[in-house]
Amino acid sequence: MRIPAHSVCTAIRDDIVSGVYERGSRLTEELLARRYGVSRVPVREALRTLEAEGFVVTRRHAGACVAEPTEQEASDLLEMRMLLEPLAAARAAQRRTEAHLKVLRGLVRLGQERARRGHSEDLRSLGGWFHETLAQASGSPALTSTLAQLRHKIAWMYTVEVPAGPAESWAEHGGIVDAVARGDSERARSITALHAERATAAHRLRFPGGGDRAERVRTSQHPVNMTGVRH
Repeated sequence: MRIPAHSVCTAIRDDIVSGVYERGSRLTEELLARRYGVSRVPVREALRTLEAEGFVVTRRHAGACVAEPTEQEASDLLEMRMLLEPLAAARAAQRRTEAHLKVLRGLVRLGQERARRGHSEDLRSLGGWFHETLAQASGSPALTSTLAQLRHKIAWMYTVEVPAGPAESWAEHGGIVDAVARGDSERARSITALHAERATAAHRLRFPGGGDRAERVRTSQHPVNMTGVRH
């Protein structure tokens, strides 16, 4: 595999999230450079970035390794997203452009169509694009970047059940866009908060063999074992 040097960080992150590199495994510069077809310099820079993001840790005598988040840390990510997504929606109601609205409305139309046809895989992708665009419409690069990192980490630590009522979920997306289009910050915030709360209930921590725990664990400090998990 040969990729542009500036894409090394994204490639390594994607492979961590998808389970190519197991939790706790070593990430040597030489092997990574060979895998992605680059020199060790962009690999070293990528590992520093990923360490700052929480995907990588540096251990004495071992060097860079894939992080091993605890269940409490995983739970905190969902709570952070539940706080920040409504804020992004409220900001978007004041700062969105017509281009943002066009994309958001198009995604809602596609989502509603796919929901009627029962295309669950399409809905996951469309939902991710919707929330990414909504964050961008907030006009806050810091908020957009933070939410993007949260999405990556949540995808790494959780599996998401297919919602029982996808049409209702996409109706909520439509309500968010309507509020954003009207410039109604409080309405956009409240609908997004409700939507985020319902979505959080469908998240299940990943465990050995791909099994899931039925309830969210909020207090345990034991590491989440993701060995063998693939997205």
